[in-house]
Amino acid sequence: MSNKHTNQYVPDYIVTPGEVLADYLASLGMTQAELAARTGLAKKTINEIIKGKSPITHETALKFERALGRPAHFWNNLERQFQEDRIRLAEQQRLESWLGWLKKVPVNTMVKLGWIAKHKDKNDQLEAVLRFFGVASPEQWQEVWQEYQVAYRQTQRFGICAESVSAWLRRGEIEAREIRCAPFDRKCFLEILDEIRDLTRESPDIFVPELVNLAASAGVAVVFVPELPKTGVFGATRWLKGKAVIQLSLRYKSNDHLWFTFFHEAGHILKHGRKEIFIEGSGLDGEKEEEANTFARDKLIPATAYRRFLSTWDGRSLEPIQRFAEEISIAPGIVVGRLQHDNCLPKSHGNKLKVFYRWTYAP
Repeated sequence: MSNKHTNQYVPDYIVTPGEVLADYLASLGMTQAELAARTGLAKKTINEIIKGKSPITHETALKFERALGRPAHFWNNLERQFQEDRIRLAEQQRLESWLGWLKKVPVNTMVKLGWIAKHKDKNDQLEAVLRFFGVASPEQWQEVWQEYQVAYRQTQRFGICAESVSAWLRRGEIEAREIRCAPFDRKCFLEILDEIRDLTRESPDIFVPELVNLAASAGVAVVFVPELPKTGVFGATRWLKGKAVIQLSLRYKSNDHLWFTFFHEAGHILKHGRKEIFIEGSGLDGEKEEEANTFARDKLIPATAYRRFLSTWDGRSLEPIQRFAEEISIAPGIVVGRLQHDNCLPKSHGNKLKVFYRWTYAP
């Protein structure tokens, strides 16, 4: 099937109805004053139509039909086409002015991930990006995503791009809306965290669907979204129309980071307000972040058991780490990550006990 729009010529200029009227009067040898007299319109009205300052109304088109012999629909169509072309050109100029913003959006990565379609025409690509964000223009993007930018401001570092961060968050928002959740139940969510903790020893093909389903049963949507260039984020928590959302990027790719991030975000949901947005990146601090850190740390490895382990461990052997992980029913890589974080184990040691993940569909 051929595409009728493939070779369609779209001019970058417009012809006003007044220009057509002027040419028609010239061919008839009729002056503006004579046309005014024949139609009963004011001379000023005829002049403003010719100069493109006034439109041809349906009533005027009917008068032109009687005075000039061309049907009213001819003049009406001229006016309609002119208005459409005027709006189209104005929109095209606006699109051209927004192309600078488009360059900041990680379009190529979003295309590779299947989030948007690839377009050769820059204006068409801009339209696709605006539809992805669900906004009419970059100005509306700025307004809609300003709240998220403020939340992330404290973690801003060199190279961080607000457009990339918002695209990552927007994708999470889109996917979260597709997850059917029960009404949020704080008590239920707290209880199922013990079941979710047991999943730390499972492979992604098992723990991902189980984690999503368990969280959804308590009113929490969990989404995994690949990190985009220039974001530096590994997790986020927010509320969307009564639904709590935990978004994970798998930025550090190891199981200790992934699970700590999940339970950290769970801590925000359980301890902090629904109106707040938490976007996690390196350098993040503050009282609420420390509360979430403490919650994740103690939920994954109970404080009493951890202190008992440290009192008997030689500070280097990996076999005791494995036995301890088995004892408390958690993945040994999570214990290694905790010991490394606490400077009890060099970051170069014990990594073989960690599990590293990768996106099978990411670029």
